Amino acid sequence: MQGRAVQEGASWRRPAREPAARTYAHAVPVVPVRARGLTIEDAEGRRYLDCVSGAGTLALGHNHPAVLEAIRGVLDSGAPLQVMDLTTPVEDAFVTELLRTLPPGLADHARVRFCGPSGTEPVDTAAALVRAATGRNRTVTAHQWVPDGGGPERTQPAGLFLEPGGSAAEVRPTPDTFVRHLRALTTERAVPLVIDERETGVGRTGAFWAFEHSGVVPDVLVLARAIGGSLPLAAVIHRADLYGPDDSAASGPEGGGFRGNQLALAAGAATLAHVREHRLAEHAAALGARTLDRLRPLAERFTCVADVRGRGLLTGIELATPDGDAQEHRSGSAGGTTEGLAGVVQRECLRRGLIVDATGPAGNVVRLMPPLIVTEEQMTAVLDRLADALEAVDRRFGDSAPLPGRRAQR
Repeated sequence: MQGRAVQEGASWRRPAREPAARTYAHAVPVVPVRARGLTIEDAEGRRYLDCVSGAGTLALGHNHPAVLEAIRGVLDSGAPLQVMDLTTPVEDAFVTELLRTLPPGLADHARVRFCGPSGTEPVDTAAALVRAATGRNRTVTAHQWVPDGGGPERTQPAGLFLEPGGSAAEVRPTPDTFVRHLRALTTERAVPLVIDERETGVGRTGAFWAFEHSGVVPDVLVLARAIGGSLPLAAVIHRADLYGPDDSAASGPEGGGFRGNQLALAAGAATLAHVREHRLAEHAAALGARTLDRLRPLAERFTCVADVRGRGLLTGIELATPDGDAQEHRSGSAGGTTEGLAGVVQRECLRRGLIVDATGPAGNVVRLMPPLIVTEEQMTAVLDRLADALEAVDRRFGDSAPLPGRRAQR
């Protein structure tokens, strides 16, 4: 009864204390009190399999022993917990481990700079860096730059930003051939290539860094989320020679008072080492391939499944109603508010003890991001619960027989 009181009390107070804009908290009304690995337990003792992993921050899952030991080591040492990004033994250990994970083409000539740990600060830091290095002002994404073949010389940007995992919301991995094409194009035109690995780094896609699938070496690498071992941390790695004409980029922009947090550095170093030593990127590649093999037949089994895609342990299931509509549907559980079809599947999964992410431009993509330590047995349980939830949604929005002319997924 006490657990129920704690859960109900926290849930009751949330609307009065927190804005409605916190959509994830409203979509997943769980009050967690314990967590380990893939599992979260709420105040009533109910357990959930967590396939969101803190939006990818938990590469090793919740409360991994290696991470906890690293954090306790700093706490017990009496070392300062926050000293901006001054060099400390903890920071030195993190940078050493980070460089060890990079391909030689980057690690041999790399500089590491820390910035504030929010989602935008490492991108802003990278943008400021390439602007200072090139003397140009405009930065572009791959899709902005490529349609005109890179543009004439007078329009060359300061840097080209690319997410090798594609759109994080849609889970569309960027083809390796396209990444190689962009690397050749940027090299030819002296445009720094900035790879954004905030969501795809640290083994998530089946390589330690997603850009490694294509064999390219970026000029700048943007890192966050998983590199902090569950704690806020962000960094930008760049070629040592990427400086402006007066070396103005050498010092770089100073970003935030919480750059280089010691606990995050310790947790991050432990995470990077564990992923490397236990070959968890290879595990993600193998288990991710088997996961896709199991998910793709669902597109023939359920009309609400339009596509299945992903790489490693980053998987997206695109949804649509039988008439092809992936837009919003009414939800009776949220006072008549609207939600995407993925939100409907998310709620059905939650009833079955599974936490998934609902994302996509129309709220039509279910995203799976389990920690890299997930086992084959656990992944089977995840997929069984997901299939059961999809079946319930399929009965709700259409006939579960395949649509006429429906072809198997690629």
